[in-house]
Amino acid sequence: MRAVVQRVLKGSVTIDNEVVGRIDRGLVVLLGVGKGDTADDARYLADKIGQLRVFDDPEGKMNLSVKDMGGSVLAISQFTLYGDCRKGRRPGYSDAALPGEARQLYELFVQRLVCQGLPTATGRFQEHMVVEIINDGPVTLMLDSRKVF
Repeated sequence: MRAVVQRVLKGSVTIDNEVVGRIDRGLVVLLGVGKGDTADDARYLADKIGQLRVFDDPEGKMNLSVKDMGGSVLAISQFTLYGDCRKGRRPGYSDAALPGEARQLYELFVQRLVCQGLPTATGRFQEHMVVEIINDGPVTLMLDSRKVF
């Protein structure tokens, strides 16, 4: 499972001119589910992201998590994180999980964030979304659950 995590001043997701998810200060997480990913991957990434210390403390050091500073998370499914661009000009997505499996793990990831007490907004799975992100820093991190197991 892969995640691109951005510290933001605000973020939103719009579908068909309707805002379906919005946060102010916090984290926007673009989450991709790969073939072979399990519930352990979803739990690991949710726990890691909920505890990442990427917000400034009073001394200006990144010592606070999103929960510590009272922020929110906007979680958006994004299978294109598994796009393989090594051959040709069109990405291949054969490493991405099938939609049914990916949806279950994405929903587990979101549920795990909520269980940590994090206000969490989402996009809609398998929809065309317009995502607005105002990155703060900029701070952008890439996480991959398979690089730790």
